[in-house]
Amino acid sequence: MILTVTPNPSLDRTYEVPSLDRGEVVRATGERVDPGGKGVNVSRAVTAAGRRTVAVLPLGGAPGALVADLLDAQGIEVAPVPITGATRSNIALAEADGVLTKINAPGPELTEAERELLLDTVRRQSHDADWIACCGSLPRGLAPSWYAELVARAHTAGVRIALDTSGPALRQALGERPDVVKPNAEELAEVVGRPLATIGDAVKAAEELRELGAVAVLASLGADGQLLVSDTGTWYGSARVDAVRSNVGAGDSSLAGFLVAGGAGPQALASAVAHGAAAVQLPGSVMPTPADLDPAAVTVTARVPVDRPLTEPVP
Repeated sequence: MILTVTPNPSLDRTYEVPSLDRGEVVRATGERVDPGGKGVNVSRAVTAAGRRTVAVLPLGGAPGALVADLLDAQGIEVAPVPITGATRSNIALAEADGVLTKINAPGPELTEAERELLLDTVRRQSHDADWIACCGSLPRGLAPSWYAELVARAHTAGVRIALDTSGPALRQALGERPDVVKPNAEELAEVVGRPLATIGDAVKAAEELRELGAVAVLASLGADGQLLVSDTGTWYGSARVDAVRSNVGAGDSSLAGFLVAGGAGPQALASAVAHGAAAVQLPGSVMPTPADLDPAAVTVTARVPVDRPLTEPVP
């Protein structure tokens, strides 16, 4: 079982519009409502892969109740943490030419009691977990050290933990030696404090994250594939993608693929790449099922092309 923790979940409303004109009345041509948050997406991808997951998330108000209902309708077990504030509602405006404008609300502020209840709920739900995946930003009321505390508690309980966050929360958690961290190129560059121009630059940055405490680093490089850097070696994975439809949730799908394949070694990297490649070829935030995967399109090698320039270098 994979337990996911989403400290700042959301109710995501997406409106399809012909174009976005400031100051004008814009009439939507389509609308959808989805449960949001990186950990929520990991649970959705794990469920699509046919594996059991439990999603821990603070929920409050009408938006929180709707998030729980939507997850339940998708067959995802939810361990809610009741909060007095309302779960945030995010809005995305999808234009016909593919441009996506997102408005993300800050979310509620958790009280000290709610903070402890969230940690306690993770503890109670983790007894049957093979992995805990902690993902996304922290809401108001949770200090940057909150993920570090959660990693420490998970290790005390003997559970492996994967972390997908950024900024001070990532930096502080590295000291507690999370079993795997999953940054993208921008997050790698932010931690090491320098630009990334090549795949080799990304490898060096991942190695520095390991020096700071990460046991393994699963780095998403967008169109350039993924890296896995651990104490047993460094591997590079890529996949053929015929057409990109949406990259929403692709990184979360990759992390789910990595964890359901054991969370270590080149085989898990191949699963991560296959899940990410399948996700970008599906509409919106749809998560791939086993039928969507194309393992034959995936290549994993220990011969990392360190001199290859990144398609989207990080300045």
